[in-house]
Amino acid sequence: MIDETLQGYRDRIDVLDEQLIQLLAERFEITKAVGAYKAAEGLPPADPDREAAQVARLRSIAESAGMDPGFSEKVFRLIVDEVIRHHVRHAEASQTNP
Repeated sequence: MIDETLQGYRDRIDVLDEQLIQLLAERFEITKAVGAYKAAEGLPPADPDREAAQVARLRSIAESAGMDPGFSEKVFRLIVDEVIRHHVRHAEASQTNP
C-alpha cells in the first residue's frame, strides 16, 4: 500500500508528465509550420547557428533552475533531432510534389 505522501508526489508527477507531452505536441505543431516554410523558401532543414544559440540559452536556464545543463542539452538535442527529421521529410515531399 502506498502512503498519501508518496501518492501525492506521484499525482503531481502525472500532471507534470501530461503538461510536458502537451507542450511538446504544441512545439511540434509550430515546428511543422517552420518546416513547411523552410521547404517553400528553399531553406535548409537544420540551422546550426540557431541550435547553438538555443543550447547556450537553455543551458543557462537549466543552471538558473538548479538543473543539470548537460541533461537539458540532451533533451533539447533529442527534440531538435526529431524536428529536423520532420523538416527533411517535408522538404523531400515538397520536392517530389511541387
